[in-house]
Amino acid sequence: MPKITFIGAGSTVFAKNLIGDILRFPELAESTISLFDIDADRLATSEIMAHKVAGALGAHPAIEATTDRRAALDGADYAICMIQVAGYKPGTVIDFEIPKKYGLRQTIADTLGIGGIMRGLRTIPVLLDMCRDMEALCPDVTFLNYVNPMAMLCWAISRASTIKTVGLCHSVQGTAAQLAYDIGVPVEEINYLCAGINHMAFYLRFERHGEDLYPLIRRVIDEGRVPAWNRVRYAMFERLGYFVTESSEHFSEYVPWFIKRDRPDLIERFNIPLDEYIRRCEEQIADWDAMRADFEDPAKSLDVMPSHEYGSLIIHSLETGVPRVIYGNVANHGLIDNLPQGACVEVPCLVDKNGIQPARIGALPPQLAALMQTNVNVQALTVEAALTGRRDHIYHAAMLDPHTAAELDLDQIVALVDDLIEAHGDWLPAYH
Repeated sequence: MPKITFIGAGSTVFAKNLIGDILRFPELAESTISLFDIDADRLATSEIMAHKVAGALGAHPAIEATTDRRAALDGADYAICMIQVAGYKPGTVIDFEIPKKYGLRQTIADTLGIGGIMRGLRTIPVLLDMCRDMEALCPDVTFLNYVNPMAMLCWAISRASTIKTVGLCHSVQGTAAQLAYDIGVPVEEINYLCAGINHMAFYLRFERHGEDLYPLIRRVIDEGRVPAWNRVRYAMFERLGYFVTESSEHFSEYVPWFIKRDRPDLIERFNIPLDEYIRRCEEQIADWDAMRADFEDPAKSLDVMPSHEYGSLIIHSLETGVPRVIYGNVANHGLIDNLPQGACVEVPCLVDKNGIQPARIGALPPQLAALMQTNVNVQALTVEAALTGRRDHIYHAAMLDPHTAAELDLDQIVALVDDLIEAHGDWLPAYH
């Protein structure tokens, strides 16, 4: 039975979903589940939760919990990463509050933009340190990364480590289900092909029984049925001809057209939720004590429902050989012709006993590749900064960020980066 290590297992709710998915498979029900976190209190809650999940599913895994990362990784077959370096405080708060002083506002700030750059810079060194542990303790491990900024992190790992890794997100399958609902077609009847970069991949085909369903998506616009929370993506669909995978609140900060300080009408027209990630974090913090009490109450059982995450499916297919197609974030080695080789791309991957095998896509429609390239530029320079320690590449990444460049001049961008680096303190390595 495989050893499956959860890195950041104090993310109790997410860990619960993944553990439930894994233990639901009879072939994985006696796996070793190794839980690691630096927060002993959160880890203790997750250990109780894991036992409850196993009990609810009638599974009999070996469950262990440790604050020693090397012990958790020793001999692991799979490692699932779900950490947040610097946490909500100070990390996320810094990423939002300091840019606000310059008039730069964000929605999620975890993928691109100045928030994504800083999150990448403080996370890449931690992940590479983990990879060094894995190279020593479990060199054949499959590393499943759920942490953002996904593309930057996976790109850095592919350049600086020998560990097999794939970045996992639920935006492809999640958006497909949302579109299915909008057009009134059961999602299980839909076939799609999607490709691009994480959070900016597009459905190249979206069809049922060979029939193109894009006309039905256009009808949603024509009939005035666009959901208020999804106006940005439908607007982009009108301009580009293809529908993007990540949510409107995310997408609004990847481009220069929606969040403008002198255009409050745009914020209202497109229903853009500024500071949305802050709101979600505060909500989760407020709910945590009650959730924790439920997890730890021996009299309360847990509802364990299947999630739409790919992690358990990958592990099951690698263990049993059952073939599946998932969407993964992998290095672009001959997969997408008109994006840089080596960049992190999101493409369909066949998973079976032979491993995770990405599909070759060829060339994307030119307008899609061009839009993605504006984001790849920022990713590339952030990774370069992290791997070389060069401070000037942090400035370069921020200068080329579409949203930041649309709002600030060069002097403001340099000053903002300096302020962010200073505020991060020891959360960042020294840059020269």
